[in-house]
Amino acid sequence: MKKTFAGKSVYTAFLGVFAVIGTTSFLFTGCNQKTNGNSSEKIILKVPPVAKQVLQTHENISGKRVIYLTFDDGPNRGTENLLKILHQRNVCATAFIVGQHAYGSKKQRDDLELLRNDNLIELANHSYTHAHNKYTDFYKNPAMVIHDFDMAEDSLKLKDKIARTPGRNIWRLHQITSTDIKASADAANQLQSAGYQVVGWDLEWKPTDNMDLKGNHQAMLKKVDSIFFNDLEKTSRHLVFLTHDQYLADERSSNELSLFIEKLQKTNRFIFKKISEYPTVNEIMN
Repeated sequence: MKKTFAGKSVYTAFLGVFAVIGTTSFLFTGCNQKTNGNSSEKIILKVPPVAKQVLQTHENISGKRVIYLTFDDGPNRGTENLLKILHQRNVCATAFIVGQHAYGSKKQRDDLELLRNDNLIELANHSYTHAHNKYTDFYKNPAMVIHDFDMAEDSLKLKDKIARTPGRNIWRLHQITSTDIKASADAANQLQSAGYQVVGWDLEWKPTDNMDLKGNHQAMLKKVDSIFFNDLEKTSRHLVFLTHDQYLADERSSNELSLFIEKLQKTNRFIFKKISEYPTVNEIMN
């Protein structure tokens, strides 16, 4: 797998969980909007004495890293809570939606319209059937995989051929090729040949057995810091974050996700963008 480098890290630590920031700050997003923070909780930031020398691009002059919030399997339980969080924190995100879920019930159809009409969200393809959750059989038949994504594209009237494979962390972009389970590689290759830009993820917030978010926002902040510090992103300085709509159905999980985003914002070291703005995706689309 060839990694895309868009510039190396400027700081040895990125998160405001490690340095004191005032109780009032501006919150910046990739949506080019500002909101005033009102939390009284202080955040700690560890700043080294000397920054690394880097190419002076627009993003690394500002010292910011890009986070792409992505949410799979919607419309589903928790979709409305997701939208409330995005508006509360004023950040944009990408929803990888499933065709059958979009038309599974009146509530899901209504939620699809909420997603479709919300300018903080863009929609992307997560297949029509979600492989009926039988992933091994699904990827044995590449023609069936392509047909399934084509059905979702047509039924959901998706504009761009941006896709995420169900049950697999697969990347097929111009300079990024990665397959978590090799038996799925042929199907992934043919999906790319059919014109789809397949995007995986760098960090996933996984669920408990009760299908709510596992752990807390502090633990996830440390994982973000570790990924950037160790340069583990597929594209340097760009992190794709994944969780699922259905993990946000309860108040605790919704609050944890909101706190996670808030703490990232308060560091003033990150901007949030939609996946269509991811470097290699953006290059192909333009």
